[in-house]
Amino acid sequence: MKLKLAYLFLLPLLFFGCRSGEQQTASYHSPQFKADGQDFFIKGMNWKYYPIGTNYDYYLWEQSDSFIKKALKDEMSMLKEIGVNTIRQYTDIPPKWITYIYKEYGIYTVLNHSFGRYGLTLNGKWVTPTNYADSATQDLILSEIQDLVNSYNNTPGVLMYLLGNENNYGLFWEGAETEDIPEETEEGVTRANALFKLFNKGVEIIKRTDKKTPVAICNGDLKYIDLLVKECPTVDVLGINIYRGLSFGSFFKDLKAVSDKPVMLTEFGADALNNVTKSEDQEAQANYIKSNWKEIYDNAPGFDKAANCIGGFTFQFTDGW
Repeated sequence: MKLKLAYLFLLPLLFFGCRSGEQQTASYHSPQFKADGQDFFIKGMNWKYYPIGTNYDYYLWEQSDSFIKKALKDEMSMLKEIGVNTIRQYTDIPPKWITYIYKEYGIYTVLNHSFGRYGLTLNGKWVTPTNYADSATQDLILSEIQDLVNSYNNTPGVLMYLLGNENNYGLFWEGAETEDIPEETEEGVTRANALFKLFNKGVEIIKRTDKKTPVAICNGDLKYIDLLVKECPTVDVLGINIYRGLSFGSFFKDLKAVSDKPVMLTEFGADALNNVTKSEDQEAQANYIKSNWKEIYDNAPGFDKAANCIGGFTFQFTDGW
């Protein structure tokens, strides 16, 4: 279901810079983030195209160019109208469409590689959960990262590379649900160490080829955050998926206590289903997400709180399930 809400909270409440020039250059100067040499605040949306009647298996990019342009016109026009300046996408999007979205609609892409989050094919066999300490697994993932940067280097519209999707939650179990996250154990710490060390190697590979585009990793809330900061020092931006309700609580302050790097919220928000009435409740959804955005703005550089947040991505524009 598309979120047809009062998205006024996504409009430019903070007048950070927009794109300029043909080839953007993004960088970070802690805690502010810059694109094309201008201060830039991420007003983002998790986006993927799912026509009505399809599900997560649908693949837009194999359609005809005319179909894709029509789909992008429908979707990107709405996103631009509500103030979105960046979308988060996975690495199945061809580079030419990243550039098309950027040039036609002024919307950047944060390009996300899952980093084995939901498993991988190793020696012809599907393996899950991913064992990040295994040498063959490491070789496979790092070769994918090299292929990634080779394919997308110098692509106008790529704002940032993003590695993983709350992989710290997937160290023990296969699902995407977070209700039953295992308690921290010694074995978990060992697995997390291997994960974050491999993240660091992935970041280094990208930076050797693409010296202009920042690299982020995506963690699930603050679980293992001390290990992340220790074992992945080369990352530029900390991406965090976080679902804590109407307020993020002390999140920004707690993160600032362990790292001075900028943070972007790679996922946050709520769906429109009211579990009490079992019906759609857009007003409650809008109030929830508006409250989240207010705290994101309050913790942006130049304001009087943690000043470490460079923006976020509402989850999500279309429900693919």
